[in-house]
Amino acid sequence: MSRRKAPVAQAAPRCTVTVCRDCCCGTAKVPGVDHAAQLATLEGELGAVAQVRAVNCLDACEQANVIVVQPSSTGRAAGGRPVWLGLVNDPDATADIAAWVRDGGPGLAEPPHILDLYEFSPSRRVRRAVED
Repeated sequence: MSRRKAPVAQAAPRCTVTVCRDCCCGTAKVPGVDHAAQLATLEGELGAVAQVRAVNCLDACEQANVIVVQPSSTGRAAGGRPVWLGLVNDPDATADIAAWVRDGGPGLAEPPHILDLYEFSPSRRVRRAVED
């Protein structure tokens, strides 16, 4: 009898979608947005293809609601880098993000052009805290 363990199946590489939820993002400070529905939409539409995680403040409060789409390992190998999206306060923008991630996300699929309006660059300090 062999004592070797059976090989563990590796999960397919997945994007990570980080949704800010704390002091400004996801709160009444951004009125007129169903914050719970936004997170539920991303989790429901992307749960099978990406890791969706809600985190405390990403320190980009002036851009609330903030979502960061990090590439899968395959996307990163193809040149994809994390994309920071701010002022994501519209269900259509959330749907566009979900569609892009389903198509492969950074490095593997072109984002819908409308997302150019939401993209921003946070400070290096803030970026390092999330992207590492």
